[in-house]
Amino acid sequence: MARDQIDMTPLQSRDELVAWIEAGVKPESEFRIGTEHEKTPFTLEGHQPVPYEGAKGIGALLEGMKLLLGWEPIMERGNIIGLYDVTGGGAISLEPGGQFELSGAPVETVHQTQSELMAHLAQVREIATPLGIGFLGLGMTPSWSREQIPVMPKGRYKIMRNYMPKVGKYGLDMMFRTCTVQTNLDFSSEADMVKKLRVSLALQPIATALFANSPFTEGKPNGFLSFRSEIWRDTDNARSGMIPFAFEDGMGYERYVDYALDVPMYFVKRGEEYIDVSGSSFRDFFAGKNAAFPGERPTLSDWANHLSTIFPEVRLKRYLEMRGADGVPWGRLPALPAFWVGLLYDNDSLDAAWDIVRHWTAPERQALRDDVPRFGFKSRIKDRYLFEIAKECLILSHAGLRRRGRIDHLGRDESRFLEPLERIIETGRSPAEEMLEKFNGPWKGSVEPAYQEYAF
Repeated sequence: MARDQIDMTPLQSRDELVAWIEAGVKPESEFRIGTEHEKTPFTLEGHQPVPYEGAKGIGALLEGMKLLLGWEPIMERGNIIGLYDVTGGGAISLEPGGQFELSGAPVETVHQTQSELMAHLAQVREIATPLGIGFLGLGMTPSWSREQIPVMPKGRYKIMRNYMPKVGKYGLDMMFRTCTVQTNLDFSSEADMVKKLRVSLALQPIATALFANSPFTEGKPNGFLSFRSEIWRDTDNARSGMIPFAFEDGMGYERYVDYALDVPMYFVKRGEEYIDVSGSSFRDFFAGKNAAFPGERPTLSDWANHLSTIFPEVRLKRYLEMRGADGVPWGRLPALPAFWVGLLYDNDSLDAAWDIVRHWTAPERQALRDDVPRFGFKSRIKDRYLFEIAKECLILSHAGLRRRGRIDHLGRDESRFLEPLERIIETGRSPAEEMLEKFNGPWKGSVEPAYQEYAF
């Protein structure tokens, strides 16, 4: 989400925290699809990181987008750091290393996701190309060191940058060097939320394998297919991972709230000021025991902001966020929402997917998640290769999209967006394995060709 929430009502009871999440419930007829994707800006000449400042910087890019789109700027201390569509459409925001994120509008069909992406791509190109800026569709920057990457002028990132090295070895890499594509989906009740959360958590490693394309660090193979996914294993385990409690009896909104209350906070926002409270829990803040705000109670905005700093493989807010995939070139972006919509928005497919995962134990799910960044489809769970399970899930997703029957102007349903994933399953190789073959073959041991072949 691009903007921090603004609602300064002090919270009185834990019930209000639960109610905030529960307010996301929608009837099936109102289910929407939100797709967010990040891409790495680079200079077309020399393939270098793009600074924020200057006539050809990220600030200039955002100013150009503002004029082109007529969207409202999001400002911080005089710097433009994002844009949003006041009519309830999308938003554009900056990740810490300048990664350019489109948070798409909530739409009804994957066809609309595709249209939104095409429009965004045309708009961004119109502004970026004259500035000499291109965008890379990979899960991680393939050639730059962490030190090379400029820092965006956002207060919350300064706090995170100082805190990250205390809680994991890869937090700064996550912030500055990775890109993801994410799909946000609705639920119709608490029970529906729990079922979708369980199925999507268990199957998140499939999205990781299908979308894996971050095999290079600083110009060399790093030994992984999705190093972005590996980075999340040692970023901050108090706020990420496979949240095993979601599979325990009694799971619901309250159980997630209790988890979130104990996740260490990063910041509290007052006006334009980000106040560093890193490491303290929301539970203590809620009890009036935060050292920076003695006796003060948090507001609903504080709660919404805190929930956006929790990073499990599937995140619960007022919808469910699928967080397991690497960023990819634009042609493959709609495949992610299509995959999850087919599995989760069709009840027959959802039931069948639950049948696949229901007997997996927490240690088995964890082992699969731990193996997938390195081994991709060759990871195993209960004597099955992930490849076979991925194949099965793709068939279920395809059937789900066909049954949904959302037709475009040419009479095609949404299952056509699974084609890139079906090709991956046909070849049996993840995008990362294909890239490694190019690196060892036609690319002659250089990652530079990626800036052409995997650019937007």
